[in-house]
Formats: sequence, C-alpha cells, structure tokens
Amino acid sequence: MTRASLDKQPHEVASMFDRTARRYDLMNDVLSLGQDRLWRRATAAAVDAGPGELVLDLGAGTGTSTDAFTSLGARAIASDFSFGMLRTGVARRGGSGISGGGVRGVTFVAGDALSLPFADDSFDAVTISFAIRNVADTEQALREMLRVARPGARLVVCEFSRPTARSFDLVYTQYLIRMLPIVARAVSSNPDSYEYLAESIRAWPDQAEFARTIRRAGWERVAWRNLSLGIVALHRGYKPGPENGESPAVPA
Repeated sequence: MTRASLDKQPHEVASMFDRTARRYDLMNDVLSLGQDRLWRRATAAAVDAGPGELVLDLGAGTGTSTDAFTSLGARAIASDFSFGMLRTGVARRGGSGISGGGVRGVTFVAGDALSLPFADDSFDAVTISFAIRNVADTEQALREMLRVARPGARLVVCEFSRPTARSFDLVYTQYLIRMLPIVARAVSSNPDSYEYLAESIRAWPDQAEFARTIRRAGWERVAWRNLSLGIVALHRGYKPGPENGESPAVPA
C-alpha cells in the first residue's frame, strides 16, 4: 500500500505518510511554488501564540509548521499518527527517537486526531494544517480538538479549499489532475501518495460548508480567510467560554 483510499482508513493514511516522510517538506515547497511558507506564516499569525501559552499542532508531520509557534515564545506539541513523520522531524533536530522531553523547543507526541492522548482543557490554541482532510471523521476530530482546548481557546485550521474564481478553479483542477503527478514522480519518495492528495483536495468541501462543520462540532465565532485565491482557506473558531460571544459563520 503506497497510497490511501478516500475512505481514509487510519492505518492506510499513516502508512502512506510514513513512506512520504523523507522528502515531504521538499515536495510541499515544490508543488506549492513556495506558497507553503506564506501559508505557515499566516497560520502562525492567526494562532498568535505568546509566551507561556501551550499550542497543540495536530497532524504536524515533521514539525516544520510547529517551529513557527515556538519562535513566538509559546510551548508547542507536535502530534501526528505517522511515526515516520515524527522520527524524521526529531532526527532533523538532532534527536534519536520520539522524545517526550522535547527536541529544540518542540515536543513530539504520537496521537490519533479521533482520540487524542491529552487531558481535557489542556491547550491555549489548537491548530491543524493540511491534515484534517486526511481523517476519517472530520467532525469527530474537531470535537476532540474542542475537548483538549481550554475554555476560550482558539482553533486555527489551514487546509486546501475551493478557488473563488471559476476560471482559476478550472486551471487549478487541471494542475491537480495532470501536473501534480508528474512533479511527484520526479521529486517524491512516494509519488503514488500524491494521486491521493489530488483526489482528496477535489473531494474536500468549500469554505462555507467546512465552516458549518466546525460549528456543528461546538466551536463558536467561526470565520475564514482565503489565501492564494482560495487554493487554501484559514478557518478560525473559539471554544465557548465566558469571554466569547456567539456569531454566525461568515468570511473573515
């Protein structure tokens, strides 16, 4: 099994990313034409983590996204259910295995988004980038994130979405179908996995529908902002708390 199917069985998805880990960050840079760096910065700005705060970066892979939070002074946990991804991230930081004590400011913890290994009300912010699309039950994953967040904590989800201009959407779809597999075969350590990537992006709901899913999971003040003409959307929400008011799901 070199790629997962769209029913997203956890063992298939984890195995696929284990095989992809070695050149995963390079592939992201190549396929996005460097836009992934801008997306990470936008996510970090939306999380806005400060000194003394604890951030859960879920689906963190090698921890590339997690570094943006520790650089702002927060503590961060990088969690993923792909041991291959976690080991790659630890090794790049000079570690020798999965470390509960932290490696260069980031603690790596193996965990499944549908059943997180953390206590209730633990985190000041929960974020997930380009990974919620890979879980078998999106709403259950969002409920788990809500459970481990502290009252008033913020959620930030960065995920592929739907381009807002129809003409550009058509061009983007052709890129996913035709060009992405060609580039993947030239660069990736597991090119077949990028067929799944293209299919899962095309099957993912648009911005408004995903915002409704976030609200059903219990998050409040849900909003989104488009990045790169809607190729990616940054969704935000808050766990109910005394300082949070209700508002409808609208674009930010």
